[in-house]
Amino acid sequence: MTELGLEIALLGAALAVGLAGIGSAIGVGIVGQSAAGLVTEDPDKFGQTLLLQALPGTQGIYGLLAGFIIMQQVGIIGGAPLNLTIAQGYAFFMAALPIAIVGLVSGIYQGRVSASAVGLVAKRPEELGKGIVYAVMVETYAVLALLASIMILFGIDLG
Repeated sequence: MTELGLEIALLGAALAVGLAGIGSAIGVGIVGQSAAGLVTEDPDKFGQTLLLQALPGTQGIYGLLAGFIIMQQVGIIGGAPLNLTIAQGYAFFMAALPIAIVGLVSGIYQGRVSASAVGLVAKRPEELGKGIVYAVMVETYAVLALLASIMILFGIDLG
């Protein structure tokens, strides 16, 4: 029965990595479409648009970090896998949900905001900083979700 706890914990890790990664992939894709259109007309704006395109990619990194922490804590990375109770497995699963869900949603919305910032750069390249600030406001919630996941993870009793 204790193997089921480990499987549930690893499902949480997979969701953190997978859903946050999907959000980032979609967000980066949205910005890339806008940026490619602008760079077709003005190749000198590649650097500015690349920066905007990179922003939604961070949610995937946050999900990967949470997944690594889970895998390390349950012994999949750097040790022998633990025999977790079902309750412990669910604790890891639930700890993964903040960054999994918020990473998915915020990655997509940050991509939309960054794509709009590409339009801003097209007309007023000197306003890139303002476009970045708009996109980073969405990022704030992914950071908060990551912090919530990490705080829950480090509060799980494995004793």
